[in-house]
Amino acid sequence: MTAEIVSVGTELLLGQIIDTHAPAMAKILAECGVGCQRRATIGDNLDRLVAALRSSMDNADIVVTIGGLGPTMDDLTRDAIALALGDSLVRESAYEAELRKWFADRGYPFAESNAKQADRPESGRMIPNPNGTAPGLICQKNGKVVIALPGPKGEFQPMAEGPVREFLESLGGGVIHSRTLRFIGIGESMLEQRIADLMAGENPTVAPYAHTGEVHLRVTASARTKSEAEALIAPTVEDIRARVGEFLYAMDATTLEEQVIGLLRHLGKTVAVAESMTGGQLAARITSVPGASEAFIGGYVAYRGSAKTQQLGLDAAELAAHGTVSAWATEQLAQGALRLGADVALAITGNAGPATDGVGAVGETYVALAEPGQPVRVDAHALRGTREDIQRRATQLALSCLRDRLQAEVGG
Repeated sequence: MTAEIVSVGTELLLGQIIDTHAPAMAKILAECGVGCQRRATIGDNLDRLVAALRSSMDNADIVVTIGGLGPTMDDLTRDAIALALGDSLVRESAYEAELRKWFADRGYPFAESNAKQADRPESGRMIPNPNGTAPGLICQKNGKVVIALPGPKGEFQPMAEGPVREFLESLGGGVIHSRTLRFIGIGESMLEQRIADLMAGENPTVAPYAHTGEVHLRVTASARTKSEAEALIAPTVEDIRARVGEFLYAMDATTLEEQVIGLLRHLGKTVAVAESMTGGQLAARITSVPGASEAFIGGYVAYRGSAKTQQLGLDAAELAAHGTVSAWATEQLAQGALRLGADVALAITGNAGPATDGVGAVGETYVALAEPGQPVRVDAHALRGTREDIQRRATQLALSCLRDRLQAEVGG
């Protein structure tokens, strides 16, 4: 079975709200064996919405709308679905009575426009909404299914994960299941070159997609059950491991910072940081992981040269000679962070741009790793992208450097 998702609301087209519901709905569809083949966003215009729904009904078995079910004049989804299906709207008198009671019980005045939420297309049934006044809809006609969900998150999510998921599962479409392999230290094009023949497969499929500082491979299979899909996926995952396993750092939802914290906890080690260019972003990534307090001691954000000399003891004359963006400065910052008593320290300096400000070229970045009594490792990088991209890539490189060091200690 195939599906299309139609998100409704002019605020989405204006960029005032980011549509997070459509991806969530696409994931639910896939887990119920329904392939989402297109998503569309339509403003609050009845004619355009009807046209979009008719187009989606021509192309797919299931159409899911999100938003436009409220009581105001710009809430047009019910009307549009009825027109697209060739249905009349029917008012559920029992639900209208429930609405009136809901308002009365709370001492709210009842605007007559609220009663439209009790309307449904003839071929539809209502989905209860425990967190709001606008029910969802499931309409079935001429072999097509149209599902309508409300826009507010607190109403959309329980309805989508509950009765809508149950309905989709009842259709018996099987499952579409994916595993995500996460890579660092290899670019998307080189990764694709190494596994190009696997990308030609049909079940499972293999597709790469780039993220800032890393690349993911999604391996997806269709089957009757999740366990059967996993059995199809497993040999391909092992083949990928054999070809590019040295760059694979985690599977599925595990982030690089989560793996680093897991390795630190496994080895009973602690880490501290000293940051300049990234302004605390490295520490923020580390501390975003539950349980990070077992492994993270603390850190410094030494942005100006004066902070580097005063907080971390860098020699002012040497700093002036080498520069604040330099291998020497980064090495000294890492050694300074060891003062906190950590087993290992990371440091980052660089210029994230957009201007050079006379301190290093834009993208020039240094990452250092220090351990008591050991030579400091300093890596130089020339990074590209926006200021935010360069900062993110720098923290990624620091975490990857630490991961490599810890992984070597655990033996793989």
